[in-house]
This record gives sequence, C-alpha cells and structure tokens, in this order.
Amino acid sequence: MTALGVSPTLRDEPAIVRLTGEYDLASVPALSRLLDEAWRAGGDVVVDFSSVDFFDASTLGVIVAAHHRATFGDRPYTAFADDYRAGLEQWDPEGWARRFAAAGARYVVLVAKHHDGFCLWPSAVTNPHRAGWDTGRDVVGELAEAVRGQGLRFGVYYSGGLDWTFNPTPVGTTAEVAASVPQGAYPAYAEAQVRELVERYRPSVLWNDIAWPMGRKPLQALVDWYREQVPDGVINDRWMPWSPAWKALQLAPVRALVDRSASAQARKTSGLMPPKTPIYDVRTPEYAVFDTIRPEPWECVRGIDRSFGFNRASEPDHFLSRGDLLDTAIDIASKGGNLLLNVGPRGEDAQIPAEQLLRLEWLGEWSASVADGLYGTRPWVRPAATSAEGHALRFTAGDSDLWVHVLAEDVDAVTVPGVAVTAATTSSVGGQPAAWTAGDTGVRIELPGPRSRPVIRLGPVEARPV
Repeated sequence: MTALGVSPTLRDEPAIVRLTGEYDLASVPALSRLLDEAWRAGGDVVVDFSSVDFFDASTLGVIVAAHHRATFGDRPYTAFADDYRAGLEQWDPEGWARRFAAAGARYVVLVAKHHDGFCLWPSAVTNPHRAGWDTGRDVVGELAEAVRGQGLRFGVYYSGGLDWTFNPTPVGTTAEVAASVPQGAYPAYAEAQVRELVERYRPSVLWNDIAWPMGRKPLQALVDWYREQVPDGVINDRWMPWSPAWKALQLAPVRALVDRSASAQARKTSGLMPPKTPIYDVRTPEYAVFDTIRPEPWECVRGIDRSFGFNRASEPDHFLSRGDLLDTAIDIASKGGNLLLNVGPRGEDAQIPAEQLLRLEWLGEWSASVADGLYGTRPWVRPAATSAEGHALRFTAGDSDLWVHVLAEDVDAVTVPGVAVTAATTSSVGGQPAAWTAGDTGVRIELPGPRSRPVIRLGPVEARPV
C-alpha cells in the first residue's frame, strides 16, 4: 500500500477493494452536479452538496442553490445538522461493517470532516466560528470499533485544505480551491484535530484532501509523529504543504494558467490526477486509472455512481454496471493498485441506498469467487493482453502461478498470448482442471463448460515477448 514508511503487512497483503464512507452533513440535502459533467465543462474539482450558504456565487453552486431553494426554501445549510443527528437514531454501525466485510473490503476509510467543517466525532478542539458543529455522537469511534470487529482496518479522511467555516469563499476551479486554503487560526485548528483523531482512533490510513494549510517542515513533523503513533499507518498524496507563493493565485493571469492546465489534465484522464507531493505513501488518482503497472503504491478513488457521497441527481444509468465494476476492480489490481470505492449513505436515515448495496453484493460475490487470484497477488510482467478470440485479459501473479482474468461472458476457451509453458504446467478454473495446448498464437485453454468472466490459474509459466 505504501511507498514511504511502508509496513510489511500493507505491502504483502494488498487490499484490492477498500471502501470510503462519505456519510457527512451534505448527505441530507444531497444534490450535486455529476463529476464527469463538471470535468467536461472545464476541470471543476469541487462538488458541493446543497451547501447554499457557501456556494451561491460559484459555478457549481448556482445549480445546487436552485435545487436548494426549490426544495428547502430559505432553510440554511446549518439547519440540516438536526436532521443528520436525528437520522443517527436509525444507524447500525455493526450492520454497515458486516456489509463492508461481505463486499470483500479490507479497509474502510470514513470521512471524519468534509469541506463544510462538520465533524463526525465530538471534537474537543473548539471551532471559533461555529461551536458545536459536530454530530454529538461519536460516529468515527463507533464505526472504527465495528469495522475492526469484522477484522478490517480503519482509516479516516480529513479535509485539511478546505473548511468553509473558516473561509466561505466560493470555489469551482482548481485555482480557486488552492487560493481558498484557510490561514490565520485554521492551520493550528486542523493540526490539533488531526492529532486528536490519531490519538483517539489510531487510524491505519490518514487520508487528507485538497492540501495542507502548513508549510513542509511542520507537515513533516506531523507525519513523523503519526508514524510513531501508528507504525504501520499510511498517508495519501494530498498533503501538498501550503506556501506563501500560493498568494499569487489571487492574480487573474495566474489563476487562468493553473485552470487551463487542470482542465487539460482532467479531460485527458477523465478524472483528477493529484500533483505529487513531497510527503506521501500512496498515489490517489480520482475517477482515473493508470495505463501501466506502477512502481509506487496507488489506489483509484471513485464513487459507485458518478459522484461522491449520496447524490439525488444520480439516475439508474449513472451507476456502475456489474461488468464495469468488476472489470474496473481487476484492471486496477493488474497494475498494482487498489480500488477505493465511495459509499454514500443517506443523511436523513443513515441507510445505504439499495443501488449501492447491490454493487457491494456484486463485489462480494466476485471477490469471494476469485480470491486466490486477487488477494495476496502482485502484478505480472504486463497487466493486460487480448486473446486470439478477442477477449480482453488482465493478469495477476502468485509465487509461481499466473492468474488470467477474462473480461468476457460465455467463455468456453481462451488463448493466452505471451506465455511459455513446460511439461510441468497445469491449469484450472474454479478448482476444476482445464486442458491446455501450446501453439503459435499462445496457450489455448479449454474451460470445463462456458463461464462468465472466468479466472484461470496457469503455472508454472514464463513470460515471452508478444
């Protein structure tokens, strides 16, 4: 999982499937522009969920504000805190944890504080602008206990780069986000809260977002302290330390240059590729997947639909199909990555919507059926190929075996290119022997009956040029 400060456990036992729970205050009003629409429009990277108090003047906020007024009238965003707290009466953290474990997840990362500054734990660090801006109930602690009770690791997400209780400036582009990282009293506040989260909950993953409001030296001290507290813990790559040079983003030409670059990158990758920071363990492309095997640990961060968190704007066809979900997961694994899949419960009743539960069930069925070719594997010499029959293939490797993941339905035979076999080579599908023959176009494997997205064990083998 990590490149710096890596623990043997996290490296040797890749998670493959991780879940992030975005159960924040915005999940009550819960409407946003879809992420792919925002990127096509010019690289917008911030999605606001009816936070009309903050976003009336922003690019995305005009859309959300119209929905807010039509649905909730002049009710302020802060009023939804009472709805959220009331919804917690129906919350079943053990039930969530059981579903996450059944989905094949190895980690659960909870959004402890998002951009609106609302805290999902009763923080002892006083917000000078909005006292009592938290759940009251210890959502972080209860979910941590439930998740660990299922044998999973637990992590926390913290929005270090944005907190609209400290700086409510509207944002809609990359430059506006960077220019809005709060200063003044906020850096000390953010550091105190992160230290509190670490001391109380010992998170295995410390997942910051946007940037960090302090310079590199104090950030390094904080990360070093975290690694002392949680020796096998890891951090992501969104800890870009604040610099006085960012003040240049107040200048229109500088903002325009940054936004053009961000828009071009977003259109190229159909997602967000965070810049490399000087201190990180894991790269986190958002709604984007690397093309090749990566030398560094990484995870693809995305939603089950085309949003983060529960979004009332999501239509049925916005959700990942079964094939797309499973193919995405194995494509990521073949390149050495993990899938960090966002789950967004409803804020008003603390329930995970049926469309999302169905996808978790699909993941669970699939991960259980292909566990030997998924968990504890590593990338092979190449991540992908196309069979002689035209089927897309993905590869993972064990100590001596090659696992061939066929991304197709009703497969009865597949010819795998680029492998050299010996008389000792055997193959199987789902534990059943499968006959193989070597030819000029590769090794042809006859399956014991038609299979949907079969996973074939073949070994020992060696790679050869294709």
